[in-house]
Amino acid sequence: MGNKNKTVSFRVNEDAFDALREIADERDLSLSAVFRDYVDALVAHDGQVEVVPENRVDEGDDGESFPPTVEVPKSFVREHERLELEAEHLREQLDEYKAFVTLLQDRLEDEEGAEDVVFLEDLDGGPDDEPYQLG
Repeated sequence: MGNKNKTVSFRVNEDAFDALREIADERDLSLSAVFRDYVDALVAHDGQVEVVPENRVDEGDDGESFPPTVEVPKSFVREHERLELEAEHLREQLDEYKAFVTLLQDRLEDEEGAEDVVFLEDLDGGPDDEPYQLG
C-alpha cells in the first residue's frame, strides 16, 4: 500500500481565513498548498516551526539575520577536518583488524591438526601429572 493522502480540517475565524487567502494569493498558491507547505515544514522540523510576519524574518528575535550564522576560526575548521581524516583512518584500520581476526579464526577452524593447539587450562593438572614440554 502506498502513501495515502489524508484530509485535515479545522475551523478558523473569518479574519484569519482572509489573511490566509491573502498569503496564498501573494505567493500564487492555493490555500491547500499553503497548509501543505506549513505541515511539511512542521513535520520536517519536529514541530519546531515559528510563524512570524515577513518584516520580522530578516531581523530575527535579537536583531540577527535569518538563518543565524556563526563565524569560526580557520584553525577550528582545519582541526575538525584533521580529526575527520584521523577518524576515517582509524575506521579503515579497524576494518583491516576485523578482517585479519576473521581470517585467523577461519584458519583455526579449518586446521586439521586441532591437537596442535594447547590450552593453558589443560596444562593445569594435579601434582601427579608429568611436565609438558613444548617443541
